[in-house]
Amino acid sequence: MNQISEPDLLADAIKAIGTPVFVPQLHLWLKASLHFDNVTILAFFDAQQPEVYLADSAEQRVFERMNSHYVTGAYLLDPFYALHTKRAAEGMYRLVEIAPDQFQRNEYYKSYYQRTTLADEVAFFSWPSQAVSMTVCIGRDATTGSKFSSRDLKKATHLAPIINALVRQNWSGIISPRQDASENGVDQLRQRLNAELGIGLSGRQAEIAILILQGHSSVSIGLTLGISPQTVKVFRKQLYKKCQISSQGELYYLIAPHLSQQGTVQGLAKA
Repeated sequence: MNQISEPDLLADAIKAIGTPVFVPQLHLWLKASLHFDNVTILAFFDAQQPEVYLADSAEQRVFERMNSHYVTGAYLLDPFYALHTKRAAEGMYRLVEIAPDQFQRNEYYKSYYQRTTLADEVAFFSWPSQAVSMTVCIGRDATTGSKFSSRDLKKATHLAPIINALVRQNWSGIISPRQDASENGVDQLRQRLNAELGIGLSGRQAEIAILILQGHSSVSIGLTLGISPQTVKVFRKQLYKKCQISSQGELYYLIAPHLSQQGTVQGLAKA
């Protein structure tokens, strides 16, 4: 039996746009064109949890907590979700190049991401509509235990405009159910912490709490918010005092259960 060529698989994906078989056809073309261990297709919204259209991996640990942890709240600390909140330009993004400077030292990485066995990730990021972004994310995990080579990345960069164009066309009619929602996400977090834990944070303290959990250092937080690292340290000290904690780990386990699918980080200042 002859193997179907990449151009023919791409043609099949194009013909499948707008039909129920688009995702499997796109998947077939991606597998024939790029070398990866796992792939996901996600839609990110301003004010609701992500929708998962594809999650495929031979390594069970990659997606074993996708529905129970990632979709229900952990995505809010994901560097790829930050592309959505920052209204990043369409393109291809490698996790190691966009992650906060202390990403591998934060509790999100230790308690969730590290357990997936993911060693490398690349996301093809696009905007099918004004308030909805899509990521087609390919990764390397324990299946091969390797990272993407320079050749892999060159091919992915070459295909990125095609992948993003296909995604935009297929999901061009996608809308956010709460597209007109105007709630400030940081205020939502403040209200929850006050109501559920009796902790009254200022807006700036809540912003800094989320950025700490995402893996930003004081210097990175200062650059993100346009304030000095010294000022960040003052707010951080106040934050820890109000929460009666003394470490980033304690902050994570205190606040993480109160991150909701309602876009908590949407109110952060843009980097």
